Amino acid sequence: MPRFYIEADLAVDMNVELTETVFHHWVKVLRAQVGEKATLFNGQGGEYQVTLLEVAKKSARVSVDCFNPDDRTPAFSTLLGQVMSKGDRMDYAIQKATELGVSKIQLLTSERCEMRLKYDRDQKKIDHWQGIAIAACEQCGMNKVPEVLAPVSLQDWLTCELPTTKLVLAPNKDQVDVLASATPDIALLIGPEGGLSEDEIQLSNDAGFMNWCIGNRVLRTETAPVVALSILNYKVTV
Repeated sequence: MPRFYIEADLAVDMNVELTETVFHHWVKVLRAQVGEKATLFNGQGGEYQVTLLEVAKKSARVSVDCFNPDDRTPAFSTLLGQVMSKGDRMDYAIQKATELGVSKIQLLTSERCEMRLKYDRDQKKIDHWQGIAIAACEQCGMNKVPEVLAPVSLQDWLTCELPTTKLVLAPNKDQVDVLASATPDIALLIGPEGGLSEDEIQLSNDAGFMNWCIGNRVLRTETAPVVALSILNYKVTV
C-alpha cells in the first residue's frame, strides 16, 4: 500500500483533499484510481488508512477509514549535530539518519566545513533536505518526521541548551565506555569530511561532550551517523 506524508489534519470518518505533492505522486505518477487505498501520516503520531473518493484534473479527495497508532520511533531521542558536506553525501546522511530514528537534525558549520549556504539559497537547500527526511519516513514507516534545522556555527550550537548525554565522534584515548551512562536524551556531534579541529573537539569537551571513538577506522562524514545511530539503537535502553 502506498504511503505518503501530508500536511493536513486527519481524523477517522473525515474527507480530506490531497496536497499537491501527494496528488502528483499518487494520482499522476502512480496513476491511482478511485477506490484504491493508501496510508497517510501527518507527523503528529500514528497513521491513517484512506480510500481515494474522487479525482479531478488537478485535485483529489480521500475518505479517512481508520487509524493505526503505531509509533516506530526509538524509545530514546537523538539530536544530530551534523556539519554540512557537499553533494550527495549530505543527502545520504539525512536520509539514513531519518531511517534510523533521529529526532532532529541541526545543520552546522565548522572550521573545515566544505559548504556555506548564502541568503536566498539557504531555504531552498533546507527545504530540499527536509524533503529527503520526509521521503525517508514514507519509505521506512516512521510516523514522525525529524525537523532539519537551519545551519548555525558549531561554536554557537555548543552554547545552546542541549540534551543530557552529549557525544562527539572523536578519539577516546582513555577508552571510556561513554554509552554505559547514556540517558534517553542524546546529542550527537559529527564533524565534516576533514574532521573537527583539535580546538573544536576541546570546545565540545568544555561544553560537556564526551569523545566517542567507534573502532579503529576513520569513517566518512556521511557514514558516521549511520554507524553511530545503529549502535545507539542497539545499546541504549530506557
